Amino acid sequence: MKLRHIHRFATLLGCATLLSAQAEMPVGDAERGREVFAACRTCHYPEKYVGNHNGPSLFNVFGRKAGSTDFAYYSKTMKASNLVWTPELLDFWLANPRTFLKGSTMVTVPMPNPQDRADLIAYLKQFKE
Repeated sequence: MKLRHIHRFATLLGCATLLSAQAEMPVGDAERGREVFAACRTCHYPEKYVGNHNGPSLFNVFGRKAGSTDFAYYSKTMKASNLVWTPELLDFWLANPRTFLKGSTMVTVPMPNPQDRADLIAYLKQFKE
């Protein structure tokens, strides 16, 4: 087995273990999430009509394979991850951006507050087909 496959498997196994160990996500408030999301607007927009910016569009993000839009600057790590975005996965990503998917090019700081993450996720859930 190639080293990158072992690394990918270890990353996914770690993610699954941590996801199952995390407490249930709090109920999110979309209006508060709009305020939390303000920091993300440097790179991302969830509105359908805006599209990609410095980062990929987050319109209809849940249920979408990571690294699969027409955004031109995904890292090889993101494209090869075979992950599908769910609220739980995004929660984990936001809590652990420096350790989850090492090699990703997304620049962010951890969001330690579970309520902030839940609010941001509730906000993004509004932007779908």
